[in-house]
Amino acid sequence: MKTTVKVWDPLVRIFHWSLVTCFAVAWLSADEWQDLHEVAGYSVMGLLAFRILWGLAGPRYARFRHFLRSPSQVIDYLRDIWQGREARHIGHNPAGGMMVLALILGLSLLTFTGWLYTTDQFWGEDWVEETHELLANLLLMLVGLHLAGVILASLRHRESLVKAMLTGRKRAPSEHDIS
Repeated sequence: MKTTVKVWDPLVRIFHWSLVTCFAVAWLSADEWQDLHEVAGYSVMGLLAFRILWGLAGPRYARFRHFLRSPSQVIDYLRDIWQGREARHIGHNPAGGMMVLALILGLSLLTFTGWLYTTDQFWGEDWVEETHELLANLLLMLVGLHLAGVILASLRHRESLVKAMLTGRKRAPSEHDIS
């Protein structure tokens, strides 16, 4: 019997950690090192384009259709978390899938407003800069929620999701797990 199973392929893992790095660099370089900030932002754009394609054509656990659930399923899963009876998922759980979607959409809007601010038409427009900063702050909050979810799931299911995102492997499913 296998003790672990492959879940996240190398490209998903490289994407994930590259996105973490680029977002952190963009956040830390904002207002200080504009060239670095822009390079990080454009890198995020490229990473998002890749992830969207990989979400459509990648392996099983990378595909959106595998982990995106309806709002009612996400709410039911969150209720199960609150009641301490959520199922362990081998890939992303419904809340994690919704977080992936929220982060992709939020980062897409963030990079779009960042790019917009560099165009002749919108250079110096206060509303574009303010929208960009608001989105960055909202995304930082989403990242905090994401980290809280990772910690909670890791504790509840007794497996390190950070380690799984580094190695690509998780504990083999039991009969009660959802794969």
